[in-house]
Amino acid sequence: MRTRLALLASIAMLLLNVIVSAFVLFGIRNEVAEIKVREVSGRTVPVLLRVKRDKLPRVLPQDGLDGLQVVDPRGRPVAWSPSLAGAPRLTTELPRRNMANDFAKLCDLPRFPGECKTVVALVAYQPEGEWVIYGVGPAVPWYVAPQVVAFQAAVTAALVALAWFGVSRVVARTLRPVSSITKRLAEISEGGGGMRMPVPETDDEIRALAETGNRMLERLESALQQLQVAMERQRQFAADASHDLRSPITAMRAQIEDALLHPEDTDWPETGNEVLTSLDRLQAIVADLLTLSRLDAGAPDEREPLDLSELAAAETARPRSKQVVTTLQTGVTVNGDRLQLARLLTNLLDNAERHAESQIIVTVRRQGDEAVLEVVDDGTGIAPEHRELVFQRFARLDASRSRDAGGTGLGLPIAREIATSHLGTLTIEDSGTGARFVLRLPVQEA
Repeated sequence: MRTRLALLASIAMLLLNVIVSAFVLFGIRNEVAEIKVREVSGRTVPVLLRVKRDKLPRVLPQDGLDGLQVVDPRGRPVAWSPSLAGAPRLTTELPRRNMANDFAKLCDLPRFPGECKTVVALVAYQPEGEWVIYGVGPAVPWYVAPQVVAFQAAVTAALVALAWFGVSRVVARTLRPVSSITKRLAEISEGGGGMRMPVPETDDEIRALAETGNRMLERLESALQQLQVAMERQRQFAADASHDLRSPITAMRAQIEDALLHPEDTDWPETGNEVLTSLDRLQAIVADLLTLSRLDAGAPDEREPLDLSELAAAETARPRSKQVVTTLQTGVTVNGDRLQLARLLTNLLDNAERHAESQIIVTVRRQGDEAVLEVVDDGTGIAPEHRELVFQRFARLDASRSRDAGGTGLGLPIAREIATSHLGTLTIEDSGTGARFVLRLPVQEA
């Protein structure tokens, strides 16, 4: 029975992992395919610009693609990369009607027999008609990459082995009292009649085993709930991060496409400034994501005794658009990483500067065994029910205190992570006006 139950559990675990892995692989493949399309499109756009400017050479640089081809309004190839020299038109399936930017996965193309490729078609509207620029890149296979399949196979094997081992142990432990009773009955049978096996109404060993099992299941259920919450937070974080990264990219693409459609009417310096603004936001988000990754991974830091007042004085001395008033008690020493604590204070000051009306107040003092740093602004403040929400990554608030006011949505979460790594706390406390952020760290005694 022990072997059969372990085998059934392992088979069920294997089937479950196969199904889950298939869904995960499907999602990963779609994401990688979208990335590949964007990559091919990005390397095809320069050719479209050359068509627009009437500077199209007959032989195009390969530029990391499998092929490039330009078709004139009559449907004749007029320019190509070396891999497609002399080839007929790649396909008539793309672009579809009224599509200025189209893509598809196509197989058995000229010069690529027996292969499937990612093909992007861009349309250049010229006075003589529509020019079509084809960009060809490798198609994403169903398995995405051997490493992905190997990882999923390793996880499946580990879970199947764990299921076999766990069920075998549980069944063996459950059947142990039954084996003892069977052995005792066999001894009685061999010894003849006259002996009785007392059967109590409750068996203490089985009851203890059941109670232990129930406690184990409760712990497993609690751990599973925590895991589900963590997975949901991770999924939401990934979705929000993708959205925030996609927004500036989409804005830049729209600006460039609009400018390319009407190049003669476009103010290119203004367009460049708008693209640079989107790039600055994208760079800020990526930098904050990398910082959070390092903090989550427990990256090593350099701790040393620091005067919190000196650090605050250095950070508040930088010019800001709002008046900064400081009250700094000297000799408030903490043990910490200078760069991380400076980043924490900068994030708090940046947040206060975005939402203050005219003034920011920074206070450093010692309170018992704690060093206390406060940053208070005279803005609209944060409602009590939202005071924890703002520390969540990519938190969104309907009020003016949202990352749309100029932040990335990661400054305050980074600040709290730094405070936690320094054995401290960062909270929002009541204030007469505006928001009052309070950092508490253990004092470093002399």
